[in-house]
Amino acid sequence: MPTQFATGLVWLRRDLRVHNNTALHTALQQCERVVCAFVFDQDILAPLPRADRRVEFIRESLVELDNNLAGKLVVLQGRPEACIPALAQELGVQAVFAARDYEPQAQARDAKVRENLRALDATLVLVKDHVIFEEREVLTQMAKPYGVFTPYKRAWLARLEQTPLVQNDSTALLHKLVAKPPGHAKAVPTLAELGFEATNLQQLSIPTGESGAQQLLANFVDRMGRYDQTRDFPAVKGPSYLSVHLRFGTVSIRQLVALAQEHCAQGSPGAATWLGELVWRDFYFQILANFPQVATQAFKPEYDHIAWEQGEHAQLLYAAWCQGRTGYPLVDAAMAQLNQTGYMHNRLRMVTGSFLVKHLGLDWRWGERYFAEQLNDFDLSANNGGWQWVSSSGCDAQPYFRIFNPITQSEKFDAEGKFIRRYLPTLAALGAKSIHAPWLAKPLELNAAGIALGENYPLPIVDHATARARTLQRYGIVKKADSDG
Repeated sequence: MPTQFATGLVWLRRDLRVHNNTALHTALQQCERVVCAFVFDQDILAPLPRADRRVEFIRESLVELDNNLAGKLVVLQGRPEACIPALAQELGVQAVFAARDYEPQAQARDAKVRENLRALDATLVLVKDHVIFEEREVLTQMAKPYGVFTPYKRAWLARLEQTPLVQNDSTALLHKLVAKPPGHAKAVPTLAELGFEATNLQQLSIPTGESGAQQLLANFVDRMGRYDQTRDFPAVKGPSYLSVHLRFGTVSIRQLVALAQEHCAQGSPGAATWLGELVWRDFYFQILANFPQVATQAFKPEYDHIAWEQGEHAQLLYAAWCQGRTGYPLVDAAMAQLNQTGYMHNRLRMVTGSFLVKHLGLDWRWGERYFAEQLNDFDLSANNGGWQWVSSSGCDAQPYFRIFNPITQSEKFDAEGKFIRRYLPTLAALGAKSIHAPWLAKPLELNAAGIALGENYPLPIVDHATARARTLQRYGIVKKADSDG
């Protein structure tokens, strides 16, 4: 195949792998020589806490990626809109290749990079890699983006049947990669050199890089067939735990969908459920791409008229939620899991999110912001979509009058209290019945378990029935809009 460019630069961002990497494969096909680079974006890193698992995950994944690229990865620090054009000019690059990003801030950044490259007579080539179908590839019969998941899923699956998944294999082209240019021979910076500290990433045994993703995937394959039965129980090893790898692209979404398809063809209900969740991921990406206002506003505009709790009392409620001191064990255990590990089970994301919004009456954006700070797998589209779902303000969200009862959710999905005991050891000696609502336990049982409510474990900060009534009143402003559809 004839090449279009003498020298190309692959700008790796959230596709930190060699195998099945569309930007890398495209560059190797279209260029005679290829250089690979990653930029630690100072605008992203600056506001982060100095001990951030995500930075450590990226750094460790880059070390493996550099090894897989035979030590040819250039790692820069600074602003990409300056670093990438400068490197392109230094190398005499005619084209820069990158995977398309759908977040508003990333798109603004890429527009600046494109403009600066144009001044150098170089072009920015963006390719699809993070999703199966992007932006306006799956539309309604009226040629509009979908706002409801189920018909989107049907259309998505139908299109998938007609669109063979491309599994890009660059093995035969890797000889085109050139060594690091002079002045860029330095190894991947250490955390200290980046201005960060080590976290508990290794103690948590969170595997990094391509090899880590494949390790988790191999472990999940044997459990995939039961995924539909196990996914809602936080004490059970049900999920794939691949979300952080999808976030940073250490695994290809195409590989996962192809695997799910293969098992679906064998009649696996678990695989069908898992595939459906991968479709949700695409759904939220296309919502963000087509309705970028959701990054700051409710998808349903009328929901921005809701009067959320404000003032000092609201701040105290928020702090109790963040710190896992609500008095509702399942909520508190879930927040402890998040704070200690950077991970939260998906069922618990719904429970804790609903609690913040519909029990405490706090703006969903507060919770969205906290999750964005804490989650290892934070992805704007999915995080925003999930929070708008629990607050009923988003596309295809739960009805405003659906309010999770944290006690019944606990009894249903952690019946024996195994998850609660793991993250709330103070409650470990309570029986399976009382652990879901300690304030209802008999004083003798509390005393025997070493629990002093209000001292070593908090009393509930709100009453469920009272909170439910207030929420229905609070949402009265949107009741008519919802009923009118």
